[in-house]
Amino acid sequence: MYKLILVDDEEDVRKGIAEKLDWKSIGFEFVGEAENGVEALDIAEKTMPDAVITDIKMPFMDGITLIEKLSTRYPHIKIIILTGFDEFQYAQKAIKLNVFEYVLKPISSAELLEILQKIKYRMDEEASEKRNIEVLKEHYVKSLPLFREKFLGLLITKKMSIEDILQKSKTYGINLEGKGFATAVIRVDNYDEKVEKSESFEVYDNKEIMDLAVLRAAEEITSKYVSATVFLHNGFIVIILTSRRDDSNSVMEGFLLILDEIRQYIEKYYDFTVTIGMGAYCGEVNNIRESYESATAALDYRLMLGCNRVISISDMEPQYISEVAFDELKEKSLVNSIKVGTEEEMRSTIDNLFKEIYDGKTSFKDYQIYLLQILTTILKVAKDLNADLDNIFGANYNFFIEFYQFKDIKEIKKWFTEICLKIKNYVSLDRNNSCKLIVKKALDYVTNNYQDCNLTIDKLCRHLHISPNYFSNLFKKETKFTFGNYLTHIRMEKAKELLRTTDLKTLEIAKMVGYSEPNYFSYCFKKSFDVSPSQYRKTANSI
Repeated sequence: MYKLILVDDEEDVRKGIAEKLDWKSIGFEFVGEAENGVEALDIAEKTMPDAVITDIKMPFMDGITLIEKLSTRYPHIKIIILTGFDEFQYAQKAIKLNVFEYVLKPISSAELLEILQKIKYRMDEEASEKRNIEVLKEHYVKSLPLFREKFLGLLITKKMSIEDILQKSKTYGINLEGKGFATAVIRVDNYDEKVEKSESFEVYDNKEIMDLAVLRAAEEITSKYVSATVFLHNGFIVIILTSRRDDSNSVMEGFLLILDEIRQYIEKYYDFTVTIGMGAYCGEVNNIRESYESATAALDYRLMLGCNRVISISDMEPQYISEVAFDELKEKSLVNSIKVGTEEEMRSTIDNLFKEIYDGKTSFKDYQIYLLQILTTILKVAKDLNADLDNIFGANYNFFIEFYQFKDIKEIKKWFTEICLKIKNYVSLDRNNSCKLIVKKALDYVTNNYQDCNLTIDKLCRHLHISPNYFSNLFKKETKFTFGNYLTHIRMEKAKELLRTTDLKTLEIAKMVGYSEPNYFSYCFKKSFDVSPSQYRKTANSI
């Protein structure tokens, strides 16, 4: 059901249209009517309509201005102009504003029904396109290679859970099921020199072609022996080797033989050579990132050992991979749990961070570094959130001195949890106070500036340095008023006071409470209190 509002300054026109049709039977809900653009904007803010039927010539705010404002705030709304003015300039503006229909009065029920059916068909079509699963599937299939490359890039650069890796690898047709893994990185040697000297320059006239040649060779050779995933990343050819055996020594020996065969193959059949860095063995698929990092580290040793060879990190740095690492995934999880998570989610995050160092395998040095990284991240979050640490913990509180006083890892975990809770509670209270402060500033601004006939929500938000959408929701939540309703309420109350206590003319009072048009002031006053300003004054003075 689509929501629709009607805007026309003639009541008989509004009533006639509203009563002409059975709105629900044609898929519409008639949610409001307005006499002018100002009133229509307020109704639109409350109801969020899908369609608007509006006249052009109206008091206080004409239809063209209304359409401009609606198009800016609610671009999805479909507009129908229903007017008695057959003027080219209006039609031209309507075209520029993407008005759905421009119709001249009078209009029959059948004609209006036909237009509404057209507009409903268009909205149904747009909604269908957005929900069209087949279109999404087709787009997904076309994008699958890009998703696959993005996933592989994340796999070797970010920490991911085993479940997430296996689920995504299955989705993208990548076999990562095994008991042992290692990553290798291949680099074309001396590319610039090879291009200058190569007799096959026309074949290898750019690095991309050479990389593709290496990639094809790597895929061809690895496929004979093991399950492997070969792809390009940051100018290198990366190979993720997978074994179904968990004997790390024999698995790594086999991997090294495969890599050397790739090296020899390229040297024999292509007019260039490559150097291959062999990363550390890992028993879990979620440690492939560490293996990749060690493979790139191994490749750096070509500067000492020379090119056209396979260099294994285990030969150069036997203890390369640390047992525990505070990686980007853990950092992000901790940051999010403090900033936007619940207390339960935050406690769970800290529990997970400490699981790795309860197993007794972590060295004293490694776990100290790990814990200091956690503490540093917590303090960074506090800074990002503008948390006053002196106010929370005391002016002389030194986190790093406190940290080194603990001798039990469980005490440190408890301490970290308490720090996070205090920061989280402080920020939550501060946010709540900030929201109330913004609304208070807005109320004060209205109280001091209601006389300004150009006072709008946009002007107020520029003064407060916040966006109108955010302020609109915040103001409504805190005051139960829309901004427009509240401003009108304040102006009307001030007008009542002036009518009771002064002999000023209605024209003068209108200007004093922010209305440049006396007629619109009278209209708003009567709508608010069911009496005209003069009637109110007469009644008030007789009491």
